[in-house]
Amino acid sequence: MSGMSVMAYRETVEQPSTAASTSPSATGGAAHPIPLKKHGLSEQEAAMFAALLEGRLNQAFALLGPRYLSEGEGGVTVIRAFHPGALAVRVTCRATGRLLGTLEQLTGRGGEASGFFAGAVVGLERRHAVPYVLEVDWREPDGSVSVQSTEDPYAFGLLLGELDLHLLMEGRHRQLADCLGAIPLEIDGVPGTRFAVWAPNAERVSVVGDFNQWDGRRHVMRLRHEPGVWEIFIPRIGPGDVYKYEILGRDGVLLPLKADPVARATEVPPATASVVANAQPYEWQDQAWMAQRAQRQSTSAPMSIYEVHPASWRRVPEEGCRNLSWDELADQLIPYVQELGFTHIELMPVMEHPFGGSWGYQPISMFAPSARFGKPERFAAFVDRCHQAGIGVLLDWVPAHFPSDEHGLAQFDGTALYEHADPREGFHQDWNTLIFNLGRNEVRGFLIASALEWLEHFHVDGLRVDAVASMLYRDYSRKSGEWVPNIHGGRENLEAVAFMRELNGVVAERCPGALMIAEESTSWPGVTSEIKQEGDHHGLGFSYKWNMGWMNDTLRYMQYDPLFRRYHHHDMTFGLLYAFSENFILPISHDEVVHGKRSLLNKMPGDEWRRFANVRAYFGFMWAHPGKKLLFMGSELGQHDEFDHDKSPPWHLLDEHGGHPAGHRQLRGLVADLNRLYRAEPALHQRDCRADGFAWAVGDDSVNSVLAFFRYADDGSPLLVVSNMTPVPRRNYRIGVPPVAPGHNGIWREILNTDAAVYGGSNAGNMGTVRAEPFGWHGHPASVELTLPPLSTLILRREG
Repeated sequence: MSGMSVMAYRETVEQPSTAASTSPSATGGAAHPIPLKKHGLSEQEAAMFAALLEGRLNQAFALLGPRYLSEGEGGVTVIRAFHPGALAVRVTCRATGRLLGTLEQLTGRGGEASGFFAGAVVGLERRHAVPYVLEVDWREPDGSVSVQSTEDPYAFGLLLGELDLHLLMEGRHRQLADCLGAIPLEIDGVPGTRFAVWAPNAERVSVVGDFNQWDGRRHVMRLRHEPGVWEIFIPRIGPGDVYKYEILGRDGVLLPLKADPVARATEVPPATASVVANAQPYEWQDQAWMAQRAQRQSTSAPMSIYEVHPASWRRVPEEGCRNLSWDELADQLIPYVQELGFTHIELMPVMEHPFGGSWGYQPISMFAPSARFGKPERFAAFVDRCHQAGIGVLLDWVPAHFPSDEHGLAQFDGTALYEHADPREGFHQDWNTLIFNLGRNEVRGFLIASALEWLEHFHVDGLRVDAVASMLYRDYSRKSGEWVPNIHGGRENLEAVAFMRELNGVVAERCPGALMIAEESTSWPGVTSEIKQEGDHHGLGFSYKWNMGWMNDTLRYMQYDPLFRRYHHHDMTFGLLYAFSENFILPISHDEVVHGKRSLLNKMPGDEWRRFANVRAYFGFMWAHPGKKLLFMGSELGQHDEFDHDKSPPWHLLDEHGGHPAGHRQLRGLVADLNRLYRAEPALHQRDCRADGFAWAVGDDSVNSVLAFFRYADDGSPLLVVSNMTPVPRRNYRIGVPPVAPGHNGIWREILNTDAAVYGGSNAGNMGTVRAEPFGWHGHPASVELTLPPLSTLILRREG
């Protein structure tokens, strides 16, 4: 109804094909409407009556509901109700069911039935908040008459408390979904749903749904003026009911129907309405996990993350390639992740999004898990089952921008409410999306409350904040003249910096042990530094940062023919110059296997054997390198095709009887063994974020494309890691090692060889062990002489 004048409301508003849209005069058998003047409305009330019929009334509580003319036994009360299409309306005592009176229907401007019923009833006592029930007669399509019993929504007083509204205005309401949105509850013993929405610049806001034939005149909300919040309690609707907001802008134009920004549940896309969510709290069984979470997610703990697009991880071809439900994902994904030894699952955004092709990165409902996978409580059950299986759950979360879909946040109340009005600040050119106005208290509070909803309400273990770089810089992806400088004339987005510091501070305070992870692709300093003092603009307070530089450099190196890798040796070593400046996660994510970048296997040069060998050597280097690990689904299989959200990874490649090369199964076996080794060897994880956990053994052998380094545990015990990035075996390759300490036998055991036959390699190596010799090399008093298999990574542990 975008662009519609309210004068045309009655002619164009969608009417259901039921008798509820049939006037009494047309159906017969109903009391004749009475003239307006007979009811004795004041001049002001008469104007409000006309506005009600035209859809312009914004003060429905001043016209509808009870008017107490006297009190006590025998007192007189006038009740007004609006039920377009109803045959008759009676008032009964809620306590006894006794008939208190029958309301009369007024005529409209042309003498037609208006749907406005009014009349005096006797015997209501004011001390009861809602002492009466409206009995409404409707004509059914078969000609019968049905009776609807409901309390009067306009008989209820103010709903939201002053503290709620004050915190909302300040952007400090941390449980916003318990304040705004649709909350099933009882008021004075009456079950129903309280609706509340922030729309300060709207002329009128109504709740519409099947319960009122989507007629925006039926449930006009009350405006709480100072915070700009609209509220209403609608009796006898509850979980499962579908609704939207009908908003009349200040210019008198009806906006497209809007989904609830704080809805906790939604319809299944492509439907776009919000749904009243179940208010019953989920009964969690993950107490043991939550008690250990902070320790499991510390910088000294092993963290190996399996990134998943839940809609396509394992589709069901026999049923139209549908996605799995949360319960099915729990049954299938959790055992798979356990088998491969990952410590965490990271889900691409599960917040409701209208376009599946956005993979969730253009969310509409920041508080609702996508209905594609089931009800919100089933998502909670999925997280619970992950925790009981010892697996953490991370979510991608998008506070940088939102889609311009007309049913969403865009121009929500007819103005740039959530976004910037100036397109130089409010429009994201790369994604054709709108940018949150982080300078506005209510918007910051909305986003922080969204983050807390996932961390507190759903027990999620961390959020990976998407597109942080686009938030930090005002000129991100913009040319000169296309952006607005900050108050100091610079390019830094000071409002975004303040928002992230506040967000991470609140999460650290309220959710101990939860992670905040930044996808930040620039060299902004101090992303994972503590927030210490007010003037420190660089300590953003994130737990971890994706190491995008390492990922880009090393993948670029691996795509070169090994003959030319000697000229690009720095791509593999440069990351160690800054590896401990932040707490890093090494990400091989979905972004690296889409949009023509090719799958991980097909990035590699050479024939089939060499491509697999390259991936194996790269995985060995990655898992031994300082930093936590992340791998996108399908990469562990060595799939040939890029990620396609409409298809699953090629699970058939694992079928031993399908005629597929064993390399796919063997590569997955290597990933599982790397995860187990990473978790079992303290030297591979305890000092991931500390410089004293790493030392080069050989960092400058570009001629042979060999890299060797030590990793150290807290007790000082080392591992030796050696990568040969050419297909040429290197025999008698000498590497200096620490001296043989008292009690040690000088033996170094080969605990992983990516060229082992079990992984599809040539099975070259060192027969399991080598002995250190008192022969000084590389500045060490002892050394070992190794055979380096082609395109391989070796990991050796000193015995004793």
